[in-house]
Amino acid sequence: MALDRSLPRDAYWDGAFFEREQNAIFWNEWFLVGRVEQFERPGAYRVVDIAGESVIVLRGRDGALAGFLNLCRHRGSRLLCGDGTVRDVIRCPYHGWTYALDGSLKATPFIAPEAVPPEIDGLHRVDVDEWGGFVFVRVKKDERSPNRGTLRAQIGAAHERTARYPLAELRIGRTLHYEVAANWKVVLENYNECYHCAGVHPELCRLVPAFKANGGAGLDWENGIAHRAGTYTFTESGTSSRAAFAGLNDDERERHKGELIYPNFMLSLACEHVAAFTLWPQSPSATVIVCDFLFHPDEMREPSFDPSDAVAFWDRVNGQDWKICESVQDGMRSQAFEFGYYAPMEDASLDIRRYVAERLGDSVLAPQLPAKR
Repeated sequence: MALDRSLPRDAYWDGAFFEREQNAIFWNEWFLVGRVEQFERPGAYRVVDIAGESVIVLRGRDGALAGFLNLCRHRGSRLLCGDGTVRDVIRCPYHGWTYALDGSLKATPFIAPEAVPPEIDGLHRVDVDEWGGFVFVRVKKDERSPNRGTLRAQIGAAHERTARYPLAELRIGRTLHYEVAANWKVVLENYNECYHCAGVHPELCRLVPAFKANGGAGLDWENGIAHRAGTYTFTESGTSSRAAFAGLNDDERERHKGELIYPNFMLSLACEHVAAFTLWPQSPSATVIVCDFLFHPDEMREPSFDPSDAVAFWDRVNGQDWKICESVQDGMRSQAFEFGYYAPMEDASLDIRRYVAERLGDSVLAPQLPAKR
């Protein structure tokens, strides 16, 4: 059984490689930035940092979501920070240039409108789209992208596999934030395999024995992974007082499903809650991870609603994952490390090589090793 080489060391540590990823992946692909519920009212906005590019996402007066680069066209000052609501206009704090919520330039104090060059008569727009209640931004539009430029194409088969989950109806019940000293690809590679589960996740493997059987090989992600008898969700007990989502099939009411949607979206689905992970790459060796726990609003309205059982279990599993990812990242610092190896049960993790190579060029791939005999 042959072992395939991973991406080379530079892909995980080199600043120039990270800059190439900024342009070809983080700014050129649909990048998850939040949930629709975070932009409920006209004027509601959030400023997000997409791998070094500051972007304003807001709800316009027409009810549609819009996105703009966060810089004034006059001298480049930042316009907004954090999140909140703008009433009528966006006003630059430097010289008072003012923009409508559709990005058009409305006022330039002490400067006649005819003196403003037409090419700066409005903010730089970025694309915004929605899927399943999630909001995505694309900073640069390049229809030559391997995903054909549409969010639906980037979501791919995950759309059909998650069709019975009421993702758009769910709401955030709790959020956890993590700062992980590891490259974003290390985190995704780890999520995409369970070869590590037996040694890293003892509690998880007691709940889902299939994760440690045969080194994590042969997992049926299409139909979901079975829990041990009598359990069906990711909590310490494997059960919950929350009702299962309506419309799930028999497998989905009892099994765990997971999706990885490149470049920064990890989605784990139980029958009565969803854990949605947003990765925010900061540098070659640092990633901020936001984990939103989503529940049906009917359950959240119950006086007894308490998401702590799912949140506590996931926080333990997450901490185990981030710790081992940081160990991998630190080990790759060594001058002796040129590339790693993917075992056969890590074939899903191997796919990240193809994803990166399609966008940065095949030259990023390490040469293949001959098959073992």
